[in-house]
Amino acid sequence: MFWIKQYIKMFLQNLLLPAVYFCFCRRPVRKGAVIFADGHHQEMPFSMRRVYEAVEKEKGTYRTELFIEDFGKLSLLKTAGFLFRFMRSYATAEYVFLCDYFLPAAACRKRKETTLVQLWHSCGLMKKIAFDAGQDIPEKYRGNMFGNYTWLTMSAPVCIPVHARALSLDPERIRATGISRTDYYFDPEWNERCRERFFAEHPEAKGKKIALWAPTFRGNAAMPRLEGLSGIRKAQEKLKDSWYVIRKAHPHIDRREPVSNTGIPTEELLCVADLLITDYSSVLFDYLIYEKPALLFAPDLETYEKERGFYLDYRSLPFPLVEREEELADQILASLEYWKEHREEIHAFRMQYTGACDGKATERILGLAGIKTGEAGQG
Repeated sequence: MFWIKQYIKMFLQNLLLPAVYFCFCRRPVRKGAVIFADGHHQEMPFSMRRVYEAVEKEKGTYRTELFIEDFGKLSLLKTAGFLFRFMRSYATAEYVFLCDYFLPAAACRKRKETTLVQLWHSCGLMKKIAFDAGQDIPEKYRGNMFGNYTWLTMSAPVCIPVHARALSLDPERIRATGISRTDYYFDPEWNERCRERFFAEHPEAKGKKIALWAPTFRGNAAMPRLEGLSGIRKAQEKLKDSWYVIRKAHPHIDRREPVSNTGIPTEELLCVADLLITDYSSVLFDYLIYEKPALLFAPDLETYEKERGFYLDYRSLPFPLVEREEELADQILASLEYWKEHREEIHAFRMQYTGACDGKATERILGLAGIKTGEAGQG
């Protein structure tokens, strides 16, 4: 059944969707039509929300259209209907915003009049991606998944050459504008709302230090797996009198077996945490914008290095590294002092990989795309 679905998807991607596009692209571009599209969520992803809010303020000039669904939860018939509607609109849109892999936008070469901006869903550099990794691109996929991007936005200049190679994309189309969603982290009112929500839902955390465990998943979206849960639970039990540990697994993991002990999105937890515990997740770079302590817990590091690999020397990152679960609790206790001693080094690391994230990324992105709003600038 799996391979039947894959062949149907290939038929849609390679034959049907291009036919729909070419049928409708003979029509004029709809000036001011702005599409936001994603195939991994049932509601608008956090990574594109800030741009959407800015465009929505200019309703007299721009008209937003949302094509957001979790393909993994749709039947083939509903998926086909969604794709038809997207391609019909895509064929005449003036602007398109993505924030993750979205194959329909790569089904055929788009018309030049359409500006397609990939907002991207991660800051910095960590694990290998796309063509540099063997798990991201479907084995039987044929086509240029990233070729239609007009612009790809990054968190710092150091990220540009790596992504140009990994995505097989002209580096001139990649800009270190900063990542749009990080603008929220510089918003005092937004941060305060996040804190209020957290303590309203977790009143037992008041008076304790808060550790956020936010690991990535292993494998792929269809068959994800998690490492380190037993170690986190042991540390959680050992430190329960003074620390409150939030477990926040990747959604792919929670879909198979609930691991998270909060329903609050990860990005809304960053301002609350006194310590981030992660492994190979790019959430590390988002969190570092707050310049607070972090700890790396990677019990399968040796295996992960061989199977996937990194863009950085993982063992030389300026954070405590724990590979043995029995050492985790002690390292959590020592993490705050470690951060004080290495604060300047960590700040330099943060600026190297997220230096363009300064609270004004959305302005620069809108200006780059050519969308004129009250917030857009030419960055």
